[in-house]
Amino acid sequence: MRRTFRLAVFTAGFLLSASTVFAQDRLALVIGQSTYRAVPALPNPVNDAKAMSNLLTDAGFDVVTASDLSQTEMREAISNFAGRIAAKGPDTVALVFYAGHGMQVDGENYLVPVDVDPKREADVPLQSVRLNDLLNTLTSVPSRMRIVMLDACRNNPFPQLNKTVGKGLAIVDAKFGASGTFISFSTAPGAEAEDGSGTNSPYTTALLATARQPGLAIEDAFKRVRVSVNKATAGRQTPWESSSLTDEFEFFGQANTASKTGARTDDTTDSGTGAKADGKAGARPAAEKRSLEEWRKFLKGKPVEAANELVVADGTLDAYQAFVELYTEPPFAPQAREWVDRQLRMRAWEKAVIENTAAGYRAFLKAFPDSDLTPTARKLEERLRNRPEIANVAVTGPAVAAASPAPTCACSKPPPPKKVETRKSRKKAERPQRGRHHPSRGRRPPPEVVYDDVPPPPPPPYVGGGIIRIVPGIVGGGIRGGGGHHRGGYDGGIRGGGGYHRDNFGGFR
Repeated sequence: MRRTFRLAVFTAGFLLSASTVFAQDRLALVIGQSTYRAVPALPNPVNDAKAMSNLLTDAGFDVVTASDLSQTEMREAISNFAGRIAAKGPDTVALVFYAGHGMQVDGENYLVPVDVDPKREADVPLQSVRLNDLLNTLTSVPSRMRIVMLDACRNNPFPQLNKTVGKGLAIVDAKFGASGTFISFSTAPGAEAEDGSGTNSPYTTALLATARQPGLAIEDAFKRVRVSVNKATAGRQTPWESSSLTDEFEFFGQANTASKTGARTDDTTDSGTGAKADGKAGARPAAEKRSLEEWRKFLKGKPVEAANELVVADGTLDAYQAFVELYTEPPFAPQAREWVDRQLRMRAWEKAVIENTAAGYRAFLKAFPDSDLTPTARKLEERLRNRPEIANVAVTGPAVAAASPAPTCACSKPPPPKKVETRKSRKKAERPQRGRHHPSRGRRPPPEVVYDDVPPPPPPPYVGGGIIRIVPGIVGGGIRGGGGHHRGGYDGGIRGGGGYHRDNFGGFR
């Protein structure tokens, strides 16, 4: 009797835990690109996609799997996935896994469809799918969390582009986007990933083994993935991720925690989004970061293998720099030094791309005169060399717009109206006024003024990201070219061709 009661309690607790683990909606889009038409096929991405689909299905995701997509089909799949997220609602956890080729061009990352066949660098944006377009589509619909895993840093398969594009993918910092985003790359920025000699890639192999561990937070899971891939590739490949998550996430929750006692405590969190038993999301504790000096003290005296594993698991620049200072023997020290050099270069490249000025690219070239990004930096520096300085155009925000309802340039003000005196107005001015306005009782009202041509009102201020102030010195060319100022001249100056101006999103064109 007692054994039966315990079995009933255990079963009830397990079912309760399992139901709460998958209480939140979980949607996944899995893409595997193997059969490229213009370049040799990749053996593993289709296998990776199938294995990840099985894993995510077991983890409670509603999975859509697609393989060997053209550009049109990939865009359609992403669009349909966003529609499914919108239909599920804002509590949805949205996950995208992509395996296949990926490239960076001019600091932008692109996912490569199977029908791509670029003859030159400029063809890549036209034929591929921009990673930022995928991220923007995911953030365009309300969701609790967005997880993007990219096994997309394989070697550039197009020999004609190898001399003009950088290796691997550029840095994507989730902290600059919407909160609740987690992005994982199969290798570090600027590095290339391996397809692997087994059934799956090293990245997917490590992820399949690690993600199934119950109760493992996503950050801890990918720390273990980093260590596993680093070991499997003898240090040639180390995954990298960026996170702005605000809730907890686990692929598989602690299903057995509640079943041991037959009840859930108030502090127990559910799998997926860190939701507690009442359905509310659990807050993520702030991650503790060691400084460079703290890493020096922490690593000092440790065996090199143990120290390397700790540094790889942490994945921060301070950890790697401390390791490079303390250890010099191969193979770990040269690999760590290469990682540091690449990380510094990719961060400088990210800064130059965000700034997007000739001076910014010159600074990058001065710091890194001979790298795989040198041709791209020189090209962009040359392209922007003759662009007018940003300081020539000042954009004011809404607060300034209220106080500056019109362009501030004096030449843009309409001329004063011309006063014309008529016989009637002259007689009326000479006639004495009666009543309250009699000269003996008060001031005479001003004479009536008749205008032969009433000027039109001044043109409205240009709207688009705030009021654009035309600074003296730009006149004659306007903001986009053309000339003149008022009326026709204003239209020619503001709306004319040529030049550049700030659009509604704050970027220059």
